[in-house]
Amino acid sequence: MSKESYAVTIAGGGSTYTPGVVLMLLNDSEKFPVSRIVLYDNDAERQATIAKACAIYIQETHPEVSFSYTTDPAVAFTGIDFVLAQIRVGKYAMRDKDEKIPLKYGVLGQETCGPGGIAYGLRSIGGVIEILDYMEKYSPNAWMLNYSNPAAIVAEATRRLRPNSKIINICDMPIALMDIMATMCGLHDYRDLDYGYYGLNHFGWWWKIKDLQGNDLMPQIKEHMAKNGYADATAGLEFVDASWNATFQKAKDVYAVDPSTIPNTYLKYYLYPDYVVAHSDPKHTRTDEVREGREKRVFGTAREIIARGTAKGFGLKPDEHSEYIVDLARALAENTKERFMLIVPNHGAIENFDPTATVEIPCIVGSDGYEKLCQGTIPQFQKGMMEQQVSVEKLAVSAWIDHSYQELWQALTLSKTVPSAAVAKQILDELRVANKDFWPELH
Repeated sequence: MSKESYAVTIAGGGSTYTPGVVLMLLNDSEKFPVSRIVLYDNDAERQATIAKACAIYIQETHPEVSFSYTTDPAVAFTGIDFVLAQIRVGKYAMRDKDEKIPLKYGVLGQETCGPGGIAYGLRSIGGVIEILDYMEKYSPNAWMLNYSNPAAIVAEATRRLRPNSKIINICDMPIALMDIMATMCGLHDYRDLDYGYYGLNHFGWWWKIKDLQGNDLMPQIKEHMAKNGYADATAGLEFVDASWNATFQKAKDVYAVDPSTIPNTYLKYYLYPDYVVAHSDPKHTRTDEVREGREKRVFGTAREIIARGTAKGFGLKPDEHSEYIVDLARALAENTKERFMLIVPNHGAIENFDPTATVEIPCIVGSDGYEKLCQGTIPQFQKGMMEQQVSVEKLAVSAWIDHSYQELWQALTLSKTVPSAAVAKQILDELRVANKDFWPELH
């Protein structure tokens, strides 16, 4: 695909993350030159606010880059090389229900974990498949880099429904955590680390971390984790809300369950669900934090840029974690053979685990796609947890495909976050009503 420059469509153009992605594309133009950026969203009003502000910035800093925004799939997906997908079906109104409905029944409310994550997953499948089909119809040689949540359920759905499509599912959370670990060791960022990792998305463990000279960094990182979790090494991260600080601190207790590995922060929702519920406010959840923080800040800045007619003086900067996406696109386009953490079909990469599972592991990426790096045999504890969770994800996708109430009830019942089948059914019945405009009709 190597070209002088590339055309990129950002699906989910109205996202608060869009400005940071756009700025990163422009900022990295020397190593990944972009000649055209298109925003696509089915919410014209929301997208217009973000897009108009981006247009002003681009005109002032990179006028040579063609920029547009649209709700027309034919316009958005024709003649492009990459689709960066970051959609949120149902937006924050539905995320609010994902988080607050389970809490009514004493079950944690989280956007990618537990019943809320399953509900979100069933909304996301159709939206991601639709965008993938648009891309293949109008630009069949393009790649789709999907980081829409919940990535595990979306990846399982695309594995089953579009197995031959040019889509790569990714998540930036492991990258953020490796940046923190690099800081613990006096290094710059995740690129300075050689690592081994296995798991599912938002559900994994590092078993090896070295620097690029081969020095073992695990003892130093373990010492920090045992004392502080990921806290006290998070300078520069955007995750500054109270809930994220609490999550970084709680990683100390998550680590204690298996101190031979370094855990993903999201494991707290599965290992300490009672703690999460006890420390949750059913009337004020993460959704409210986002609305009061990032949402208000990004859209407020966008409206002010539009009102002033200039982006100068606002201190706009790229989203550092978006650089991972740009690097991945460059690897596909320029055959750089770099290492990335991807969500891919297992097929033996984890030797003693379901070959059809969609797992998160390191891969080498080039112009032909990805090559998985074998992570060997995993311990019984991790294997047991992963088998339970991958069954939840598979049942959720089956429920969407089959329009099956029974399979969705089974998925919620099997989740480690739900105490019983009776509670699972209560939550499901309320989520079903809340999602009547988004889910398939269940039978």
